[in-house]
Amino acid sequence: MAAEYATFGLAPAMRAGGVLADGAYQVHRDFLDFIVDGRPLLFRLADLDAVSPLASDVPPALFAAQVRGLLLETEAPLPGGRYILYGCPECADLACGAVTAVIEREGGSGGGGEGDEDGEGGEVFVWRDFAWQTDVNADLERDGYHGIGPYRFSGPAYRAALASLLDGTVTAPRRRVLLIGSRVALLAKLAAALRTIGIGADITRDADDVPAGELRGYDAVAFGRTVPEERRAAVRAAFARAGAEVACVDGLAPIVPLLVAQIEHALDRGPAKRRRLTALAVDGGAADVEVTSPCRVSLTAYRLDRLNRARVHEVFDDVLGPGRHRIPLDAKAVKGESYVVARASGSVLTASAAAR
Repeated sequence: MAAEYATFGLAPAMRAGGVLADGAYQVHRDFLDFIVDGRPLLFRLADLDAVSPLASDVPPALFAAQVRGLLLETEAPLPGGRYILYGCPECADLACGAVTAVIEREGGSGGGGEGDEDGEGGEVFVWRDFAWQTDVNADLERDGYHGIGPYRFSGPAYRAALASLLDGTVTAPRRRVLLIGSRVALLAKLAAALRTIGIGADITRDADDVPAGELRGYDAVAFGRTVPEERRAAVRAAFARAGAEVACVDGLAPIVPLLVAQIEHALDRGPAKRRRLTALAVDGGAADVEVTSPCRVSLTAYRLDRLNRARVHEVFDDVLGPGRHRIPLDAKAVKGESYVVARASGSVLTASAAAR
């Protein structure tokens, strides 16, 4: 019956980059996630910072090879017919760990088109024996994801979703941000941080002399908080005349990690139901955080002291279950002008803390 088959699809996802509290950088990655029965497969893997092999920055030939592998047109890269579904977002080295599964085909002739649309009596692709691997061989008893799969996908639907990636119409998302403000030194540091994590950034005072074609190459525009409203309106009008739809970011404070987090959030155009972290609010000495699936969440507080120097405090780092959580905050971390950045796998949010 059709009920025994899982639905298969693909959807854009991202691993949010950023400047972490210890000064380390986390690279931004755009990729396609596997959607099984309407839900990202990655969300079933609780505390995992990983991306699929279908990443936008993968060279075209390698991207096509990954797709053909999932279609079983090439030999499996690991023993036992195992394919990598998610890997390290920084280096893609198996030694860092990867989620793998056996992919096999049942029925059909391998060319598609046989059987009915639901896969009954025709070709079926099966994903089974999911495991976490750090070596070429998988230990299912020790490292298997025993609560996930097996999934049986209708051959025609599975092929259609993956084959669409080979026709040359899939384009990588833009990752360029236009920075506008008066504090040149701060903007230079911000641009350098964004470029380090894989996001292009350019600096200008306004957009009056920027050609329309160039404006259409940006995905977001970020304003320093000293930029007057009339200049912001003029910039937004310039983008509108160019026919460019961009996210507008109003900088909360001159703190580079905070601004990077704001921009990363603006670059996330995916629907809320496909994000792990969906809400953040800070009030009364606590943060209200909402997540859609089990994941590790970190909260970092940033504040400006009386000399306008940035101070940083890591205030929370633990795995949260689905739902809304109220997390107490250290009063010293959020006194005065302060802000909180929440991070989960693939999601980042920012919020202003009430002044004390």
